[in-house]
Amino acid sequence: MSKIKRKEKVLRSRRESAPKLDISQETRNSIWGIASFILAVLSVLSFAGKAGTAGAIFDAFARSLFGWGFFIVPIAFLLFGVAFLKSISRKIYLSAVLGTVLFVLSVLSVFYIFGHGDFDTRLLQGGYLGVILGLPLLNLVGFYASMVILLALLFISLLVTLDVPIYRLINRREDEGEKLTDNVVVRRGSEVINPDKKPELKPIITPKATVTKIAELTDKEFVIKSMKLGKWSLPPLELLHADQDEPATGDINASAQIIRKTLANFSIDVEMGEVSIGPTVTRFTLRPALGVKLSRITALNSDLALALAAHPIRIEAPIPGQSLVGIEVPNKKVAIVGLRDMFNSDEYLRSKSFMPLAVGRDVGGTSIYAGLDKMPHLLIAGATGSGKSVCINTVLLSLLYKHSPEILKLILVDPKRVELSLYNGIPHLITPVITENKKVLGALKWAVNEMDRRYDTLSRTASRDIYSYNVKMSERKEPIMPFIVIVIDELADLMVSYGRDVEAAIVRLAQMARAVGIHLVVSTQRPSVDVITGLIKANITTRVAFQVASLIDSRTILDTSGAEKLLGRGDMLFQSAESKMKRLQCALVTEKEVKDVAKFLKMQAEELELTAEDENNLSADFEAKVGESGGFSAGTSNDDADDPMYEEAKAVVVSAQKGSASLLQRRLRVGYARAARLLDILEEKGIIGPGDGAKPRDVYIKQDGANNVDAILTSNVPDSENNESGSI
Repeated sequence: MSKIKRKEKVLRSRRESAPKLDISQETRNSIWGIASFILAVLSVLSFAGKAGTAGAIFDAFARSLFGWGFFIVPIAFLLFGVAFLKSISRKIYLSAVLGTVLFVLSVLSVFYIFGHGDFDTRLLQGGYLGVILGLPLLNLVGFYASMVILLALLFISLLVTLDVPIYRLINRREDEGEKLTDNVVVRRGSEVINPDKKPELKPIITPKATVTKIAELTDKEFVIKSMKLGKWSLPPLELLHADQDEPATGDINASAQIIRKTLANFSIDVEMGEVSIGPTVTRFTLRPALGVKLSRITALNSDLALALAAHPIRIEAPIPGQSLVGIEVPNKKVAIVGLRDMFNSDEYLRSKSFMPLAVGRDVGGTSIYAGLDKMPHLLIAGATGSGKSVCINTVLLSLLYKHSPEILKLILVDPKRVELSLYNGIPHLITPVITENKKVLGALKWAVNEMDRRYDTLSRTASRDIYSYNVKMSERKEPIMPFIVIVIDELADLMVSYGRDVEAAIVRLAQMARAVGIHLVVSTQRPSVDVITGLIKANITTRVAFQVASLIDSRTILDTSGAEKLLGRGDMLFQSAESKMKRLQCALVTEKEVKDVAKFLKMQAEELELTAEDENNLSADFEAKVGESGGFSAGTSNDDADDPMYEEAKAVVVSAQKGSASLLQRRLRVGYARAARLLDILEEKGIIGPGDGAKPRDVYIKQDGANNVDAILTSNVPDSENNESGSI
């Protein structure tokens, strides 16, 4: 207790002794600099005999203390003032005083060493201060060594006082030419603009592609180039909206100066670089000085947000592929990204990817595309209202604007029943939009069986993947194998109801379905570890993170931070196995656009008399029967019965005439999870009865193979009757 009281007294005394005048560090350094210049002027007037009686006293005192080096006094005050004005935002009291004192002692010691005669003569030349360093150096190392040491101390004193590294003194002329305004280049996409003037919209001229002869085409390129839509026509771009509005960023040069000044307040020297204007944020780039840790910059996130009056800001240190640090500041006015401009670009129209997706625009305003066939699966997560459903619409429209129903098939799962129901009736659907969880299990089971069937087909035709198979089929003029995209709008609801079965199906499809042209697009608004499990994350490497509430949610999705600092409304982080994480603005897709595109596809399908059942016979009945345990009662029983230990487990429970997980664990030497699964299989097969708390399960088959009628009747009797009769 005594130690705590002492600490409290010390803190109180420090608070009481704190300066009452609350002024900034810049103001204090300015006052010290001006005072140093005034003292320099007064010392010169004193030496000239024009400072009155006080000046005469100071003159006599300085000549005795400094000797012949009395003129060094105004130079020392000037050096002291320059040090404060040069580092106006930092506390440099100790370094400035130490450097100035070392400078004065070094100069006076030189005068002392150069003196001739006895000690009194040298004392007159170097003064009393010159004796401090001059006398011991001259006696110990001699004249020449003393001169070398003193010149080195003189040079070091200048470096300490002015806080200037030696490389700046050597390359001073080059550093003088590097101004803030000279380095700031403002870009919007590939166009350089003048931040002082109103930007003019100029068309970006793309160079004509040179025609090169390709010796051999790969299977994918052959499928893309030989693909014919037949009578099917793709939706027109007029159904979509173009980009709207221009981003408002404010004074870019002023913001760059604020960033540089704020970092200088914390002793971090930076060189401002290129500024990129995006639809949502503006990225300022900077290059820190040598020896500056990036962790010091990232720790100043809140201070930069306060100085810029913008929240939240995101610091990317370093920018992937560049030796720069990026600071992303939200725009005052956000631009709306439309799909028409993205679909009308050559990068989308002539994409080498078979299923290109218009992901969005980056922080520089450049359109970013990604291939679903290369991903090959996509995970979308974020908080409610952050833009997940709009992103799914962007993905679907990217596919519908590229492929006909003969090539692309869709399975849409929408437990919310309001987001994807607009696509009902388009010919690309294998089945109407699924809204019931039980049907989702049947759809996933059908997709797994379809994957196995396709692998059997590829093995019979000696094809490596779906592309090589379609090449062979097109040469034979036979129907090709269509691609299947399964879109799940809300995974959390399915994981709550049938977590184990849904996870197993998604993991199996994610592991093996790429080669046969089956792709997954999974979305969830609850990015927790019980929804986005480790197996799902390990097999779906391409992820899109929208705004989330906490750092933990961001790490659950991306394995890193950043998503908690997004702005929402389509602001997202895109991470894939081929590229580093990028910040993008997703395109806005309105309900009217989706309705217009779906109406166009439905009308065309009616004109061509296309139905989902006529296309490659992919229609299926997804009415899956679900047992009490949450799994498939019929669809998975055959697979589960293939467990190598099924017959042994059956023999154990029949011989013991009771069934429990602990019994199977002891007899078969297996874990609890496998023992419980074997019990579920035995129950589905009718070998044992249902569970009744901690009691062992009844066995319906005797050792001789006959049915145990008593156990069956007992299991059907209500619990009250069982308790009255005393049966166990």
